[in-house]
Amino acid sequence: MTDRYQDFVSSSLGQLLVKNLGLPNPVALDRYVEGSPLVDGTIVVGGSGRLAEHLPGILETLDIEVVTTAEADTRYRGLVFDATGLTDPAELVALRDFFAPLMRSLERCSRLVVIGTPPEHVEAEERIAQRALEGFTRSLGKEVGRGGTAQLVYVADGAEGAVASTLGFLLSPKSAYVSGQVVRIGTSATDVAQDTDWRHPLTGKIALVTGAARGIGELIARVLARDGATVVGVDVPQAASDLITLTKELEGDYLTLDITAKDAPKRIAHHLSTAHGGVDIVVHNAGITRDRRFANIDDDRWNAVLDVNLVAPQRITDELLAQRIIHANGRIIGVASIAGIAGNLGQTNYATSKAGVIGLVDALRDGLDNGVTVNAVAPGFIETKMTEAVPFATREVGRRLNSMSQGGLPVDVAETIAWFANPASTAVNGNVVRVCGQMMLGA
Repeated sequence: MTDRYQDFVSSSLGQLLVKNLGLPNPVALDRYVEGSPLVDGTIVVGGSGRLAEHLPGILETLDIEVVTTAEADTRYRGLVFDATGLTDPAELVALRDFFAPLMRSLERCSRLVVIGTPPEHVEAEERIAQRALEGFTRSLGKEVGRGGTAQLVYVADGAEGAVASTLGFLLSPKSAYVSGQVVRIGTSATDVAQDTDWRHPLTGKIALVTGAARGIGELIARVLARDGATVVGVDVPQAASDLITLTKELEGDYLTLDITAKDAPKRIAHHLSTAHGGVDIVVHNAGITRDRRFANIDDDRWNAVLDVNLVAPQRITDELLAQRIIHANGRIIGVASIAGIAGNLGQTNYATSKAGVIGLVDALRDGLDNGVTVNAVAPGFIETKMTEAVPFATREVGRRLNSMSQGGLPVDVAETIAWFANPASTAVNGNVVRVCGQMMLGA
């Protein structure tokens, strides 16, 4: 779908009006192209916490160029600051001392990352200082501009060696539409895969993707296949033609069924077990909307949305776990929505179902074993056929009401899922990350 406003503001006349009228000024976001470097440019690393001395080496394993001292008249792609050493609110001045002098030295679509300690793991003044990092990074995300992003990564004590996949994602164009997020990296009973090739981290993995035939599901399948996975796409029989074409192109496999059917979980489990010996990555992407103001919602509209978006993922997950179909260091990934966080007019059924997906993450995160993790993405306004049908005024508000002043693309959701799926992301568990360009609605 074409964003005509974005095309207009890229013109000379558009830029003049933006400057004089204070209009939103969306820039073309850099997105990852296969075969390109993970980060095209230099990252400045600072701070004096638990990770400071290790960060240059960690980033160099991802072929990222790193310096610890910035030079005058040099442009930088990103900044990483280790704030785990801040134990008192008075020490927060270190954030200004590091970031402020470098803000005008950033390239477009820059990446800013602050690393902290989970506040719940520390006491007194240190807890205050660490919690303050959230306000800092979220505000920084709204100020950096020109397609730049800012994130906070809380790293548990003992998880210092588990940050590579997360930093690689957040510093690269793969996180183009992710900003203002708080990611938690905890300790894991499973050793982090240190030898993972960042170009093809999913080689040898089996990935189940529901709703794979079209839209966001298609892009999820494509990105996971790009990263090396064998994709097993699932969709309804009506979408069989598109599903077969896609999975044949990706050299994957497919299964046509209605995921809400009573026997669907057992059929999926049987197919994964007999045809592939199990599964490594389970992506619950299939979803529908049946919008209507709450007073006018009938049973069919309510039940259909809850059944597809929430009940089916729960039943499928329960079956795969009960049969131990998910391999060690496996991944369960849900697709929630900003509507499940902030609510949305005329979408009580949809918002309920997507908040339930977040609840599924909460319910499972502490009870999984064998290194299996559960996380979710919460997309905001993503340019799809579904949003193309939204009334013009509502669509424009959805596009502009975020720090990027534009809608995201299906690939932005897919890249975030691929980060969760990475074998090196074994310490990333229980997170819900918004893919919304730092939308102004919700927390």
